[in-house]
Amino acid sequence: MIKRLAGTALVAATATTLMAAPASASATAGTSETTASAQLISTRVYFGRCKDTCLIKVRVRNTSYKTLYNVKLNARLTVNGRKAGSCYDYVGTIGPRRIKWAACTVRTATLAQMWNNWLDGYSNFNRYASTNVSYRYYR
Repeated sequence: MIKRLAGTALVAATATTLMAAPASASATAGTSETTASAQLISTRVYFGRCKDTCLIKVRVRNTSYKTLYNVKLNARLTVNGRKAGSCYDYVGTIGPRRIKWAACTVRTATLAQMWNNWLDGYSNFNRYASTNVSYRYYR
């Protein structure tokens, strides 16, 4: 009889932990579904002239067999880990398994000041661009 009660208590304890876990994990499960879903594009960032103004060129490749519509590019430029500016470009429609190029130019006073600091020898000029490409497709 004691063994049966101990087993029931163990089952009840695990049932409460299983019931409590999905309530807190439901928010993360929804987030992981949106971030872990298969992406239909791949991007590669190239830099053009990057001094007091910076040209960011991005190769957008459609890796799927679907036509992508309304493709847009947002690029954020950081120099030495500090935001130097951002830019935007409309790419258009990309056919299945095709490549399109997008480019935008960052012109900010912060970027110009960072370039002047590098010329004067006060800091480095390590640039990095993060991109966000949004699109629509129809099944």
